[in-house]
Amino acid sequence: MSETVLDVWAVGAATIGAPPECTRTKAMHGRPAFVRVIAAIATLAASACVPVHADEKEPLSFIDPTDGQLDMSDFLLKHKGALPVPMVITEPAVGYGVGLGLLFFSGPIADAAANSTGEQPNRIPPNVTALGGVYTQNGTWAAAAAHFHTWDYDRYRYLGAVAKVDAHLDYFGQTGRPRAYTLLGDALLQQFLVRLGNSRWYGGVRYVFFDSTSNFTGSNVPSSIANFERNQRIGAGSLILDYDSRDNVFYPVSGSFAEFETQFARTGFGGTQNYDVYAARGFKWIPLTHTLILGLRLDTRFSTGNIPFYAQPYVDLRGVQKGRYQDRNAISTEAELRWDVTPRWSVLGFTGLGKAYGRLESFSQAQNVASVGTGFRYLIARKLGVSIGIDVAHSKDQNAFYIQVGSAWR
Repeated sequence: MSETVLDVWAVGAATIGAPPECTRTKAMHGRPAFVRVIAAIATLAASACVPVHADEKEPLSFIDPTDGQLDMSDFLLKHKGALPVPMVITEPAVGYGVGLGLLFFSGPIADAAANSTGEQPNRIPPNVTALGGVYTQNGTWAAAAAHFHTWDYDRYRYLGAVAKVDAHLDYFGQTGRPRAYTLLGDALLQQFLVRLGNSRWYGGVRYVFFDSTSNFTGSNVPSSIANFERNQRIGAGSLILDYDSRDNVFYPVSGSFAEFETQFARTGFGGTQNYDVYAARGFKWIPLTHTLILGLRLDTRFSTGNIPFYAQPYVDLRGVQKGRYQDRNAISTEAELRWDVTPRWSVLGFTGLGKAYGRLESFSQAQNVASVGTGFRYLIARKLGVSIGIDVAHSKDQNAFYIQVGSAWR
C-alpha cells in the first residue's frame, strides 16, 4: 500500500462521523504514514469527540509536542478517554482468538502528569478502570471488569474485579496426555492494601470467590484426580505482604516488586473445598546502562489440602501452554534483557525455566520446562509510562505471541 493511499485513508478515517462541533487531530503532514494511520485508528477506537469550548486553548492531539511522536497521554489524562487494547490470542491452551480491552485512567497522577513535560512526575500510580472480553476458536470466552484505586498519596490501594468465563481446556496429569474438560464459572476478587509507615511495604487482605462447574468431555475422569466433583466453589481469604519500589507500575526501568501470600480456602469463606496455598513472587529491574535494562523474575506456589485440579499451581512462562505442566507445587523463573533503542521504542529478549512437582512427580523427577522469546514495545503514553507491544515465544513443540501492555510480568 503506497504512502499516498495511507495518507488518504488516515484523513478519511479521522473525519468520518465527526460533526463540526468536535475537535480534530492536529495536521499530520510530515509525519510517517504509519503514525498518521495509527492516530486515525486511535481517534475512532477511542471515540475522541470532545466539544470545543471558547476557553479551550488547544484542540485534541495525539502528537507529543516534546518529540513529535504519536502519544495518547493528553487524550487519556485531559480528555478522560479510553486506551483501546486489541487482543490477538495465540495461547496454546485455548487456541487462536481475539478480544478488546478498554483502559480508563484518572486519579492523583492526572493533574501532575497532564502538565508534565519531563519524565514521570511522581511514583503514584494512576487509578485505572479496565473492561474487556475475549473469544477463541475452541469456544472459550471470558468477560471481565476491574478497578485499581489509590488514596492518600498511595497509602491505600484497592483492587476489585468480576469476571465470567467459559473455558475449554486440557488436563494432562501424570500420563502427559491431554484430557479435554470445560470450566464454566463466575469470579470475584477483592483486595485492600495499606502502606506500612513510610516504607515501600504494603500489608493487607485479599478475597477470591469462584463458583464453577467443570466437566470432562471424555468418558473417563483421569485417575490422578481424586474425588472429582463437578460443581465446586472456591472461597479463599489471603494475607498479603507486598514490596514495591518500581519507578513505574506499567513498564519499569528500575526497582523491585515482591509479593508474599498465604491463602486459606475454607468452607467458611463460601467454598466447598479446604486447602492452603503459599505463594511468593518477585520481579527486579536493573539498569545496566542508560539504555540496557535487565529484568529478573521468580514465581513459586506451594499447595496443601484438597485443592481442585484446575486450581493447582502450574509453570507460568511465555510460550508454555497454561496448565500444561501442573502439580501440587510449581516454580517459574525468567530473565529479560531490554534495549531502549530510542526514548519511544524498545526491543527485548527473554528466556525462562520452570517445573511442576509434588504429587505426580518429585522435584528431581519432574521435567524442566524451558522457553525463549523476543519482543518490542512502543511508549504510547509518555506521561503515564504506558507502553504497548508484542512478545513472541517458543518452548518445546509450542509457539505463541502475545500483545502486551507494558511488562509481561504482573
